[in-house]
Amino acid sequence: MLYRPEVQCSSSREIANGEMECVQVEGLLFPCASARSPLKLVYRFPDHSEIGSLHDIFVHSVESFQDYKYLGTRIRIDGTVGDYKWMTYGEAGTARSAIGSGLRHHGLQPGACVGLYFINRPEWMIVDHACSAFSYISVPLYDTLGPDAVKYIVNHAEIRAIFCVPSTLNAVVGGVDEHLPSLPSATGVKLVSYTMLLSQGAGIKGVGGPDGGGSVYGSSNMHPFWPPRPEDVATICYTSGTTGTPKDTLKLMDDLAALRPTIFSSVPRLYNRIYAGISNAVNSSGVLKERLFNAAYNSKRQAVMNGRKPSPMWDSLVFNKIKDKLGGRVRYLTSGASPLSPDVMEFLRVCFGCPVIEGYGMTETSCVISTMEEDDNLTGHVGSPNPAGMWREVVDDDGWLHTGDIGLWLPGGRLKIIDRKKNIFKLAHGQYIAPEKIENVYAKCKFVAQCFVYGDSLNSYLVAVICVDPDVLKEWAASENIKYEDLGQLCADPRTKAAVLADMDAVGREAQLRGFEFVNNTGKSWRVYKRGDRRVVWPAEGDKEAVGK
Repeated sequence: MLYRPEVQCSSSREIANGEMECVQVEGLLFPCASARSPLKLVYRFPDHSEIGSLHDIFVHSVESFQDYKYLGTRIRIDGTVGDYKWMTYGEAGTARSAIGSGLRHHGLQPGACVGLYFINRPEWMIVDHACSAFSYISVPLYDTLGPDAVKYIVNHAEIRAIFCVPSTLNAVVGGVDEHLPSLPSATGVKLVSYTMLLSQGAGIKGVGGPDGGGSVYGSSNMHPFWPPRPEDVATICYTSGTTGTPKDTLKLMDDLAALRPTIFSSVPRLYNRIYAGISNAVNSSGVLKERLFNAAYNSKRQAVMNGRKPSPMWDSLVFNKIKDKLGGRVRYLTSGASPLSPDVMEFLRVCFGCPVIEGYGMTETSCVISTMEEDDNLTGHVGSPNPAGMWREVVDDDGWLHTGDIGLWLPGGRLKIIDRKKNIFKLAHGQYIAPEKIENVYAKCKFVAQCFVYGDSLNSYLVAVICVDPDVLKEWAASENIKYEDLGQLCADPRTKAAVLADMDAVGREAQLRGFEFVNNTGKSWRVYKRGDRRVVWPAEGDKEAVGK
């Protein structure tokens, strides 16, 4: 698919409420903002014209929600996950100022690149906010990239400071003279703890980490903010480098029930599991409860599809219990990374009673290419193009970015993503296969936790690597009175294979897969791999998983 975020316009003028008509500057065109504002670039919040950057947004949040919960952490004690410990917006704002001031204390000047080399945690957000407040450029570093890629990024972005955890420290410091010339020599590298940096930045009488630990901050060393300009670089994001070394993209300034989120963002694989879990629970609940659910679902579905307000009776009787699975407060569900099945999207809309918004994008387009409108009841698409900002380098001479995806334009300017260009292969009889589509179908099977479909032009059938859901499999075995010593023995039982294949066939027929799209039952053996075998990505639960091929 080709993406070209520009519109044909040649003049500009600011109108009102932070709206601007399309702009042409030095031969480059600003795009329209979205389908909701097709002729004007919306670059300010209409009711908060003072907000013009990431820094401004967080300052406004700290001032408006000083004592509200912001960053939560669940502490693990003896392998058990405890309750959330929260940091408020006010505490996060103070820590942000201290970290930024600490970096200034160590001589970092505005415009310097700062690496963030750890997984999601409160410190990640605090450091990122500090970068926004003091005009530093944040550069995320990921464990999955590998040490060589991390070293490449550090040199390429000329990173001057890196925030890391003990598990990633060695990858940064080890061989620093040889591999990281952008950093000082090994003898000149300063290792400063996060707590010490807070102290140096703010004069702290008693320091606790960002876990609600009651830090008492002074102000003797605090530096004033150095806010960025709209044209300044905010962050540099590197892609995974599937075609060589990681590629960079500049971004400009212009457990769930316990967490009880209000906005829940995930990927189709998890939504498929939610769909399968609810469906299996309904199917095994008994005739009366199943009929009640179906009546409630059909009634609410008709109301949602026709733009009417559903009867609250159905929520009280049926759907509030389902909403509680995500904490009961979800107002939006968002999906990305791969296409979400239309029937799963519709199911989520009805059950959770909130908009389900699917988006499509990539690192090179500042994440978003298109998003659905929240009041759009159609499914099977990813909305209309939603560019923001000004485009620069792309792939070809005509200004087109080749995304590598295959798309289809639908009525109303909506975009439907069909597959990846490289994710299609041909079987021996000449039929083309889109494996991701088939994987998404089989992911709805109650037994299937993960699925990988494979084929080639030398064979006329498909095979699949199936990672079973241990809990579902054990529950099924109990209902069938099947005795086993461990999960490996259960997976090796011929009755297990027959049950899993039967469920996959039933789901495939319901999804109207064509004959050659079904996984072929060739009678090949099932093998059990222990967790950690790198040939398969396992789910978090279970001591062993089964692989069918």
